[in-house]
Amino acid sequence: MKHPYLAKLRFLLLILLGLTCSLGAAWAQSSTGTVSGRVTDNKNEGIPGVTVLIEGSTLGSSTNVDGTYNISGVPAGPHTVVISFVGYTTVRQPVTVVAGRNTAIPAQALAENATALSEAVVVGYGTQRRQDVTGALTTVSAKEFVQGQITNPEQLVQGKVAGVQISTGGGAPGSATTIRIRGGSSLNASNDPLIVIDGVPVDNSNPSGVSNPLSLINPNDIETFTVLKDASATAIYGSRASNGVILITTKKGLIGEALTVNVISNTSLSRRYNAVPVLSADEFRATVQAVAPNQARLLGTANTNWQNEIFRNAMTYDNNVSVAGAVGKLPFRASIGNLDQQGILITNRLIRNTGSISLTPVLFDNHLRVNMNVKGTWIDNNFADNGAIGAAAAFDPTQPTVSGNNNYGGYFEYLQGNGTPQQNVPRNPLATLNLRRDRSTVKRSIGNIQLDYKLHFLPDLHANLNLGYDVTRGNGTTFNDVSSAGTYFNTPLFINSATVGTQGGSSTRYSQQRDNKLLEFYLNYSKNLSETSRLELLAGYSYQDFIRVEPSYATYLGGSPDTVTFRRANINPFRTQYTILSYYGRANLTLNNRYVFTGTLRNDASSRFNPNNRNALFPAGSFAWRLKDESFLKNSKAFSELKLRLGFGITGQQDVAGAAGDYPYIQRYSLNVLTSQYLFGGVPIQPYSPLGFNSNLKWEQTSTYNAGLDFGFLDGRLNASVDVYYRKTKDLLAVIPVAGLINFTNQLVSNVGSLENRGIELNMNAVLVKTEGLDWTINANATYNVNKITSLGPQTADFTGIRNNNGGTVSGGTGTQLFNYQVGSPSTAYYVFQQVYGTDGKPLNDVYVDRNGDGKIDDNDRYLYKQAAPPVLLGFSSNLNYKHVFASFALRSNLGNYVYNNINSNLGTYNGINGSTNFLSNVAQDARNTGFLLNSQNKYASDYYIQNASFLRMDNATIGYNVGKVFNAKGNLRVTAAVQNVFVITKYTGLDPEIPNGIDNNVYPRPRTYTIGLNLSL
Repeated sequence: MKHPYLAKLRFLLLILLGLTCSLGAAWAQSSTGTVSGRVTDNKNEGIPGVTVLIEGSTLGSSTNVDGTYNISGVPAGPHTVVISFVGYTTVRQPVTVVAGRNTAIPAQALAENATALSEAVVVGYGTQRRQDVTGALTTVSAKEFVQGQITNPEQLVQGKVAGVQISTGGGAPGSATTIRIRGGSSLNASNDPLIVIDGVPVDNSNPSGVSNPLSLINPNDIETFTVLKDASATAIYGSRASNGVILITTKKGLIGEALTVNVISNTSLSRRYNAVPVLSADEFRATVQAVAPNQARLLGTANTNWQNEIFRNAMTYDNNVSVAGAVGKLPFRASIGNLDQQGILITNRLIRNTGSISLTPVLFDNHLRVNMNVKGTWIDNNFADNGAIGAAAAFDPTQPTVSGNNNYGGYFEYLQGNGTPQQNVPRNPLATLNLRRDRSTVKRSIGNIQLDYKLHFLPDLHANLNLGYDVTRGNGTTFNDVSSAGTYFNTPLFINSATVGTQGGSSTRYSQQRDNKLLEFYLNYSKNLSETSRLELLAGYSYQDFIRVEPSYATYLGGSPDTVTFRRANINPFRTQYTILSYYGRANLTLNNRYVFTGTLRNDASSRFNPNNRNALFPAGSFAWRLKDESFLKNSKAFSELKLRLGFGITGQQDVAGAAGDYPYIQRYSLNVLTSQYLFGGVPIQPYSPLGFNSNLKWEQTSTYNAGLDFGFLDGRLNASVDVYYRKTKDLLAVIPVAGLINFTNQLVSNVGSLENRGIELNMNAVLVKTEGLDWTINANATYNVNKITSLGPQTADFTGIRNNNGGTVSGGTGTQLFNYQVGSPSTAYYVFQQVYGTDGKPLNDVYVDRNGDGKIDDNDRYLYKQAAPPVLLGFSSNLNYKHVFASFALRSNLGNYVYNNINSNLGTYNGINGSTNFLSNVAQDARNTGFLLNSQNKYASDYYIQNASFLRMDNATIGYNVGKVFNAKGNLRVTAAVQNVFVITKYTGLDPEIPNGIDNNVYPRPRTYTIGLNLSL
C-alpha cells in the first residue's frame, strides 16, 4: 500500500524539477549567445562544407551552400573561432560573445594552400565535404562548363565526366539527348538517369510538343552539375537510381552580396558543313545511261542539289538578364531569358522564353532557412519533317524544284496522265517542308519551397520540409496543305457504308498535361564529436505522384479551297497516373578525419507493381580511408591527397511506361479506333482489344560494387581519381514474345534474366601553370565499359534471342531487326549476315556465309557482330587565362562503336534506277563500290553496312577578352568568340558517326556554329 505523503512528495519534487529546468534554461539562455558569419574564397564566393569550431569545445557547425554558418549556445566571453577546410589555410578568429545576442564575425576569405583540393559537393539530400565523400561522384561547376551556344543543359558537361556518355540525336534546336552513366543497366526499361533540379526529381519522359524535356531549362541559370554514379552515392534515391543520378543546382543570391546585374548576349551563325554522299545530276545521268539506258526517258534537264535546297545558314539570338544579391536580409536571384534559334532545315525554329526566381532568406535568429525556387519556360516549336532529309538524298537530281504552274503548291511532282499525283512515288522534299506546318507550344514550371528548421532545444537537429512540383502543358497542331501532293490520297472515312468527307490535306491537334507533385520530409542530425570526428544521421519520407492527361481530338481532312473539314478518326481520351512512396535513412560517421563510414537504406513502393511485389528495399554501404592523414604519409611531400573508397549498394528500376504503360500488372482493354468498328444489327460497334499484362511483374534491381582511389600530387596541382566498378542487374524488365491468342501484340513485359557492366574510370585535373598573370588548367577523363547479357531466363530449345531495333527503325527494310538480345553478348550487338567478298574486294550480290553449314542461307545464319555502344569514352578540355585573354577547348572521343549505315543500305544499290518504270531515285556513291544491282531483304541485314564509327570531335573552341571596367567603372565587360563542332575525325562514311541508337537513318546534321558573345556585369 502506497503512503499518501509519498504521492504528495513526488508531486512537489516534480514541480521543483520543472522549476530547476526552467531556471536552468533561462540562465543558459541569458548566459550564452550565438556566433555567425560567412566564409568565402578569393573570388568572394561562399564555400560550403567548411568546418567552424569554437576552440576548446565541441560547439561548431558547417557552412551552408552560400558559405554562411551559425553556432548557438556559445558561453558569453572571449573565444577563438577556428575555420578550417581541406585545401585552404586554417583561420583563427578571436571573438567576444555577448550573452543573449548574436555576434557576427566579418566575412573570412580562405586562402588556397592546394589548388582545387576538396570542395564541398552536393549529394542526395544535402551537401558533404569532398574529403568525407565515400561514393563515386563528379561535380562540374559553371566555370568548367562547355562554352558557346548551348541550348540544352546537358551539353554544358558533355565530355567532362568520366563514365558519362551524352549524345544528341541530331542538330535540330532542342533535339533529344541520350544520357548513359556507366552503360545501360536495362533492356526495355528506361536507361536514363534520374535528374533532380534543386531538390525536385523531374519527369524525364518527353512531353508532347518538345523533343527534349531538358530543353525547357535555361542553361544560364545552372550553377553546378553533380553526377552520382555508384550505388553508395545513388541508393538514397532508391527507385530510378539504377542508371545514376544527376543533381542540378541553379544559381542563388547571397546575403551580404552587392546587387549585381548580369547581361549575356550571344549571336550565332550555324552552317551545314557536309552532305549525304549521293550522285550529282551529271553523275546520275551518266549512271542511268550505263546501268539502265531504257530508263533515260525519265531523266530531267535540271541540275538540282536537293540537299542545298532544304538546308540554310541559320541564326540564333540568345539573350539573358539576371539580377542577384540581397535586399536587406533577403537574398534573391531573378532572371529572364529569350532564345530564338533557327534550325538549318529551312522550316525549323525554336523560341524559348524563360524566367526564374530564387529566394533564400534566413529567419528566426538563423534557425529557419528558406530556399524557394520557381522556374518557368514557354517554348514555341516549329518542327520540320525530318523525312525531307532522306527524301533530298534520294530525289532525282535532274528534276526541277518547281513545275511552272500553281498545281500542288507550284512544286514539281510525279503526275499521272490525268494530272493527279502518282501514288507510291517520292515526294518533292521542298514541298514536304513548305506545305506542312507542325507547331507546338509547351509551358513548363518547376518549383519548390524547402524549409530547413534548426530546433531551438537541439541545434544539431534540423527538420527539412520540401514541397515541389513539375508541371507541363503542351499542345500543338500539324497541318498539311490541301494542295500537298503527299496528302492528296488521304483515305476518307466510311461510316455505315456512307462516305464522309473528301480527299487531300489534313489537320490534327494534340494536347497533354503533366503534373508531378513532391512532398518530402526528413530529419538531419549533425554533431561534431570532436575537432576531427563527426556524426550525421538522416531519416526521411518521400511522396511523388505523376499524372498525365491527353484529351481526345478529332483528325480532319481538307477538301476544296472552301474546305469543309470532317472527322476522319478520333483518339480515345487518356489519363494515367503512378505514385512512388519512400522511406529512407542515411548515417555518416567520420573518425579522426581519416575514416568515413556511410550507410544508406531506402524502401520504395511503386504503384506500377502488384501490391505483393510493390515494395523493395535498397541498401548501400561504403567506406573511405584518407591515407594522407595517417602518420606514415602526413608529412609526405609526394602526396597532397590520397584516399581509398569502397562501396556496395542495390538500386531499383520501375520505369516500364514506354513498354507497358503505368499499369503493366493489371488486365486492360483498349478501345479500337472508329475505322475498326463493326456492324451488329445495323448499329456500329467499336470493340475493345485486350492488352498484355503480367501480374507477377516486380522491381528490376541493380547491384553495384565500386572501388576508388583519389590522389593528388604537387601540392594539389595534380588531382586524379580512379574507379573500378561491377554492376549486375537481375530481374530485367524486358518486352518478350509470347504465344499467340494471349493479346493482340504477342508481346509481354516480364522479368527475364540479368546483365552486367564492368568498367574502369579515370579522371584527372591538373594546374599546369599558375602565376600572377597566367593560369592554365586541363581536365582529362577516360572510361572503359564492358556490357554483357548474362541470362535471359528459362527458354525453349529453339530460342534464338529477343529481336529489336534498339529504339530505331530501318528505312526501306520493312520488318528488318538489326539487334538481338542473346546471352553472352552486349545488349547493343548487331545481328547480321556475314558478307562474302570477291577477289576485287567488293561485296558479292546476295552471297553470305553459310555459318551453320546446312546448305542454305536463312535467319539461322545471322550472327552477332560489333556493337552500337562505345566501350571507350575519352574527354579532354583546356582552360587558359593570360592577363585579360582567355581561351578554352573541349575534345571528346568514342572508340569501338559501330553504326549501321542505313543511307547506303537503302540508296547504295541501283534499285532506285531500275526498280520502277514511273520514276528514278538517286543512289549513294557507295553503289559504285559494290556489285549490288538489285535490292533484297537480306541485303539490309548484311554486315557490310556495319561501319566503324569511332571518332574524335572537338565540341568547342572559345577565345575571349576581358575588357575590364566600363561605364565609369560601374560594370565589367567580357567579349567571346566560339566555334562549336569544330571538327570530327572518323572513318565512318556517313554524315555523322555519333548515332545514339546505332541506325543512321534521316539524321538531322549537326551544324558548325560560330558565336559572338557579350557578358556585362553591373
